[in-house]
Amino acid sequence: MFAGQKYAIVGAGLIGRLLAVSLAKRGAEVTVFEKSGPDGLGSPARIAAAMLAPLAESAITESNVVRMGVYSLPRWKQLIDELAKPVYFQQDGTLILWHRQDAANAERFTSHLEHNSALNISLPSPQRLDKQTLSEIEPALADRFTQGLYLPNEGQLDNRQLLEALQVELHLMRVPCHWNEAVEPEILRNTNGKELQKFDWVIDCRGLGAKDALSNLRGVRGEVIRLHAPEVKLRRPTRLIHPRYPIYIAPKEDDVYVVGATEIESEDLSPISVRSAMELLSAVYTVHSGFAEARILEMATQCRPTLKDNLPEITIQHQAGKTGLMTINGLYRHGFMISPAILDCALELLASGQSATANDLGLHVGFAKDLSELSLCA
Repeated sequence: MFAGQKYAIVGAGLIGRLLAVSLAKRGAEVTVFEKSGPDGLGSPARIAAAMLAPLAESAITESNVVRMGVYSLPRWKQLIDELAKPVYFQQDGTLILWHRQDAANAERFTSHLEHNSALNISLPSPQRLDKQTLSEIEPALADRFTQGLYLPNEGQLDNRQLLEALQVELHLMRVPCHWNEAVEPEILRNTNGKELQKFDWVIDCRGLGAKDALSNLRGVRGEVIRLHAPEVKLRRPTRLIHPRYPIYIAPKEDDVYVVGATEIESEDLSPISVRSAMELLSAVYTVHSGFAEARILEMATQCRPTLKDNLPEITIQHQAGKTGLMTINGLYRHGFMISPAILDCALELLASGQSATANDLGLHVGFAKDLSELSLCA
């Protein structure tokens, strides 16, 4: 089906690398073009917390994105198990906490999740915790919180380990990767038999790099702090319900924690603000006093590629005399949570021109001769 087909993938962030590896494993001839280096600097995937939390996200996102997240959880395990280099993956659930003064907000949040899990049988039911059950699930927090919420089956992975493992996989499969080489997809489509290689498909995975081609694409800024906190010992991703800074804390290996919360409608890539840093650090200290002695490893910012209604989409363009173009974009804050679903839909579309998985999950797929004639279908 893919054997002998030639694919150019422009953009080697998360979805670009996943697609390149998957196509190469299926016998395709793949060439990767990436404007930055193999370390992923410049990609939102490098600074993400990489939490896989469809139930938690159901409180603030659309139902089709939640379905993509549920679909993707078992697929992540399969994809990671196929890689030569190990990647940290955990599926021990998510913990939701709140301080006494925020109990009313917590009750509304809990009711929302209970309602969502009742409507979607693929979502687990949230479990209310008292002081005793909280101490059993997360002993490190028992002295500071008397109640909480446990969301079973949710997970996380190590984003930087994954990016490196995918790069290693591309190297092992001898996939040509043109690092530090920016290229426009349209140039690769218009070779006309000249010195550039002729591709059967060009796949645009540039994220915000595709802004000139997608008028409705925007960036949403996120700010993240990485801490080394040997005194804390959290077992699973933890979220704090708070009216001003509802932070998340994602524990990685070797006592490293990724802390974030900020979401700003801006494409500003300047360093993290003093206000954001103070709010994140003060909030994380209220969760566990051991963070007072943590060491700040990194403060980072990045902008997530976001489309209209904050929903992802795949678009396909066919024009006479041109190579086919597939554009994948708009993964927003849910990149890691939904990427396996996006990957499988893209593979189905490349193989047959249609995707039952996209129809089932409600992923927007558009077909057009050019973007001005784009018609979307779910």
